[in-house]
Amino acid sequence: MPKETPGTLLSFRPAIKVIDATLRDGGLVNDFRFSDDFVRALFAANAAAGVDYMELGYKADRDLFDPAKFGAWKFCREQDLARVLGENKTAMKLACMADVGRCNFRRDICKKSDSILNMYRVATYINTIPAAIEMLEYCDKLGYETTVNVMAISKETEKEISLALEMLGKSPAKAIYIVDSYGALYPEEMRILAAKYLEAGDKYGKEIGIHAHNNQNLAFANTIECVAAGVNYLDATVNGMGRGAGNCALELLLGFLKNPKYKLLHILKFLEEGHMQKLRAEGAVWGYDLAYLLTGVFNRHPSSAIRYIKEGRGDITAFWQELLDQE
Repeated sequence: MPKETPGTLLSFRPAIKVIDATLRDGGLVNDFRFSDDFVRALFAANAAAGVDYMELGYKADRDLFDPAKFGAWKFCREQDLARVLGENKTAMKLACMADVGRCNFRRDICKKSDSILNMYRVATYINTIPAAIEMLEYCDKLGYETTVNVMAISKETEKEISLALEMLGKSPAKAIYIVDSYGALYPEEMRILAAKYLEAGDKYGKEIGIHAHNNQNLAFANTIECVAAGVNYLDATVNGMGRGAGNCALELLLGFLKNPKYKLLHILKFLEEGHMQKLRAEGAVWGYDLAYLLTGVFNRHPSSAIRYIKEGRGDITAFWQELLDQE
């Protein structure tokens, strides 16, 4: 597919697509226990704001995850999608994430003609890319758009990334995502990675996406760095809601983008109505914190920081020493 000139931070690029991942990444914070009213209100706000795709959650394997321990958006069963959202009569498309090894895709993913979903986003680590390609091909044959998220890319070598891009470039995925799972990357590093991904995208006719985490308060900065480089698929969440330190905030991203089709006002109204405050009042915790800063600095999975916060610890220097001792 032809590529547009990347431009500058002030330029307008019609090829950009915004994906709201609040229900999916944010669901990791509250076990996907979003009320029907919350989902409907977020859907309406996203559609009115001009968001291109709304990711509704995961297609998780019910044999691996007990449905009694999670909300509906962990599984995105077709009957729940239809019950809550009915028919999608908006211009916004709907997506779902299928995680390699955690999704019984042959059993649980139906034909596109029987679903209101438009796209499956396959999440994989580099060592499971062959399985990811199998899932991408399966979803493509069923009629869905597909993208692929290569997670924890900050832990991989340049050679491994190159091999991954060659393999995924030959897959049906329309977009390949840079995923800073640990919030460890800085804008200069992101710029270098974006150039590498975009080179592969030009070679194979793929779009490139960015999914950033906010451990070092750089999710928004890293996202717009990728925009300037030419990356077109941009993930964000309302109020940055997501696992651990969270993600690039949707309201920041819409405020930045120059495409007049994006209307920040509708996300501001959603926030003004108190939907996110209610989630926090119910116990959902996310956002920048010293513990997440340290896992970002040390390029580590945030699980230890999540545990630190849940335990109510305040000995941040001891936590720093624990991470240092693991080097």
